[in-house]
Amino acid sequence: MTNTRKRRKPEQIVKALAEGEAMLAAGKTSAEVYQKLGVAESTWMRWKKQFGGMKSDEAKRLRELEIENQRLKELLAEAELDKKMLKMIAGGKLLSPARRRDAVCTLQNSFAVSERRACKTLSQPRSSQRYEAKTNEEEPRLIARILELVGEFPRFGYRQITRMLRQEGWRVNFKRVYRLWKQEGLKVPVKKAKKRRMGNANGGIIRRAAERPNHVWSIDFIFDRTENGRSLKILSVIDEFTRECIALEVGRKFTGDDLVQLLSELFVIRGVPSFIRSDNGPEFISKSVRTFLGFIEVGTSYIEPGSPWQNGYVESFHSRFRDECLACELFGSLTEAQAVIESWRQTYNHRRPHSGLGGLTPAEFASQWAASSTVAPLPPRKQPTANSITQSLLS
Repeated sequence: MTNTRKRRKPEQIVKALAEGEAMLAAGKTSAEVYQKLGVAESTWMRWKKQFGGMKSDEAKRLRELEIENQRLKELLAEAELDKKMLKMIAGGKLLSPARRRDAVCTLQNSFAVSERRACKTLSQPRSSQRYEAKTNEEEPRLIARILELVGEFPRFGYRQITRMLRQEGWRVNFKRVYRLWKQEGLKVPVKKAKKRRMGNANGGIIRRAAERPNHVWSIDFIFDRTENGRSLKILSVIDEFTRECIALEVGRKFTGDDLVQLLSELFVIRGVPSFIRSDNGPEFISKSVRTFLGFIEVGTSYIEPGSPWQNGYVESFHSRFRDECLACELFGSLTEAQAVIESWRQTYNHRRPHSGLGGLTPAEFASQWAASSTVAPLPPRKQPTANSITQSLLS
């Protein structure tokens, strides 16, 4: 007797119907037919209703269509599931293997899918998904040092921190520091770049560029306030070739005579520049300053009025100065401001890597240039002395 629990294929059902019809035509009773085929009367009637008059090939084709239809339904369900999973993680770019690993775990937990399915949806190799990073023994010390430098220089990005680490002897590259930077959640707010147009005045940095140390100095003022609201006026003096900050003089006010006094001290200490670039501020174009510079034979390079981009080196320095010092410090008094700003100037010259100098500090660049320079000595110039300075001030 045929096993009634076995599920028959459509072509087998059509064949059984044909045998049953032949038995009935031969005079067999319905009960004998049902017993021979091993089916109940209800099953026989259902077969006749569904497959009556159908041939075996047609039943087989019907079965294939049902299977194909079921497979298409499954593919559609999988596509819809993939769409939902991709929509869930569409909030950010999955560029790094670590982010892809996290996304795969999220999909497994949220949709109860296998690791294979989640990796296939995100095009993540399973070998990458199962990879476990090996932590370098020195990495915790490196992270601790990075955090110390960030605490000391909160406005530095990962590139500046990398240069400072190299100065200290760490053998690291930008990519490694960037990975740790992102891992620790460090971030410096990005500033929007302003479009600048070039000036056409003869005193601008394009028409008269610095060619050696002490060739062109840039001077300008920047302003801030102490805690009680009183203003601070800070004079910046920059060597455009070495990017050194020669002076950051802090006071409540400056006159032309104050500027002459400061410049005379700097000339004695560092030598006399060929030109001094500045804007047309009243202190810089005062009679006492022009008389003094003319006596010392220092050329003046005034930029066009309303064109600060023509004095780009000092403007760039002021941007760093305000971002890394003035915007981070609250000065309680003039004396405190002088001490803090002078400390920052020393840091800028001797510790802060400068991207325009190939990662060297201004002091390192000036030292290396002096050691390797093969430029022929310039004609001797009249160096300032105490008597000459006194005569110029009296005149």
